[in-house]
Amino acid sequence: MGYSSVLRADIFSDNTMLVTGGGSGIGRCVAHELAALGAHVVIIGRKLEKLENVATEIIEDGGSVSYYTCDIRDEDKVKDVISTVIKEHGEIHGLVNNAGGQFPSPLAAINKKGWDAVISTNLTGGFLVAREVFTQCMNTRGGSIVNIVADMWGGMPGMGHSGAARAGMVNFTQTAAVEWGPCGVRVNAVAPGWIMSSGLDTYDDFTKQTIKKLKHHVPLQRLATEAEVSSVISFLLCDGSAFINGDTIKIDGGAPLGGAMFPLPQTKPSKMYNGFHRYEIPDVLKDDFE
Repeated sequence: MGYSSVLRADIFSDNTMLVTGGGSGIGRCVAHELAALGAHVVIIGRKLEKLENVATEIIEDGGSVSYYTCDIRDEDKVKDVISTVIKEHGEIHGLVNNAGGQFPSPLAAINKKGWDAVISTNLTGGFLVAREVFTQCMNTRGGSIVNIVADMWGGMPGMGHSGAARAGMVNFTQTAAVEWGPCGVRVNAVAPGWIMSSGLDTYDDFTKQTIKKLKHHVPLQRLATEAEVSSVISFLLCDGSAFINGDTIKIDGGAPLGGAMFPLPQTKPSKMYNGFHRYEIPDVLKDDFE
């Protein structure tokens, strides 16, 4: 059994696709889908063991993959890794800027070190990778870039550092779409809402208890699968989205809509799409599926 994508199986044949943060969560899922669609996938991350595990999975499934360790906050390292990828694999056709991370905290409790770390990972690092892919390759050959942001339009209480970084990335996406469009480069973003990804298990106990209640604030009465995010990313990378540029697609099940004045009834969850054959439900949510 392999990945069950909604796209044509050979749509990315002879393409090289770069995925940052490809060792876990949404990045891992995207890497699997792109490989299943014929791409040679290059995954980048900080932890070698995670990259090796995902690469092994993709090879077992019959896909093509390479991996490189890189801290995307390190400008020189980013330059070197992108240069190496191009030398070893040729043209980069698509980039998925997925690497990121944050920790829950009210604004008043975030010190400068914590603030800088989240901004560097979620904004500066993504900029550095996109800039190098553009200047070293896509500026003469075209391509597609998809940045991963978050649902931050109503603010992100409890994660204001991440909200500020993600808002910056949305604006970067728009600016890059204008500046790089004449070179045949499309730059878009996706804004996942509450996703049943492995990262949910990394939070503290208080946050995990909140996570369990999130589905009651979504009109569709559930959280999203990683595959429901990956399918949108894969579409934005393919030729079928050739006239979509500078946009941010929200993948949130309508959660920000309605507001507190319209309480949602607790009903059966909507139908779910999960094409990822290796997906595992986060521990914090397993009770919902027993």
